[in-house]
Amino acid sequence: MKNTFLSGCLLFCLSAAPAFAEWGFSGGQTPNAFIQTGDMTLELQCDRLRFAPVGYADSEDIVGKQSLSIRFMKNGSTEVGSFQAGQGNATLRIVDNYPVEVVFQDPADYQFILDQIAANAILNLSMSDQDVSYGLFDLKGSGKAIRSLRSSCGSASQADNNTMEAPEGVVYCGGGQVKRQIEYLILEKAQGEWDAIVTVNGDTTRAMTAYSYFGNAQPPQGFVVALLGEDRSEFLVFKDGNNNWIEYGDYQYNQCN
Repeated sequence: MKNTFLSGCLLFCLSAAPAFAEWGFSGGQTPNAFIQTGDMTLELQCDRLRFAPVGYADSEDIVGKQSLSIRFMKNGSTEVGSFQAGQGNATLRIVDNYPVEVVFQDPADYQFILDQIAANAILNLSMSDQDVSYGLFDLKGSGKAIRSLRSSCGSASQADNNTMEAPEGVVYCGGGQVKRQIEYLILEKAQGEWDAIVTVNGDTTRAMTAYSYFGNAQPPQGFVVALLGEDRSEFLVFKDGNNNWIEYGDYQYNQCN
């Protein structure tokens, strides 16, 4: 019993310790500042963060609750601020089979988070309703990595503005509780693997086209193309006679112009 208790205490203490590692920065098409240990990874992109906790069960828990507390600490015990990411201000989902991706609805919220990460000593990602931590990260060196990220994201944003104009053509409207307006454009000149752009409610993302229906030899009647977004979104385009529509998620969006 004593050995079991000591083992459990050791496991708790290890999981509660911050991840001491060097912050890094990677440029390219998707600039990111990151810190990585053998067990956890935190990646800060231009408009979102990705967190790979120790276990997949933690990823499922975060997404299932649609809640993550982002706490900023000036030392090992003093919390100086926090941000509660949830359904009202962010989208939380599992990507690439493991990490939790948090996409913020208001860019100002994400800029606040970057400011706090750069200014403080420890980041605590935890449950919003309990004092239970999914992971602690040492923030030493994060300021330099975030400055590089912001510089690269500014350049990427300017480049995107020059190359990604909002599509003009067929507009699709509809949806369930969340109404959307969707447009897409197949590019004459592909940007690497991205040969299309899709705009949803004014927000444009790059996409790649797929003309096979997920490997099926016989696609549904009217199927035209699948658009696979850079943000993991999937749009299925259909045309049957005079009827044009897009299937996105669980909803259908019909031509409305």
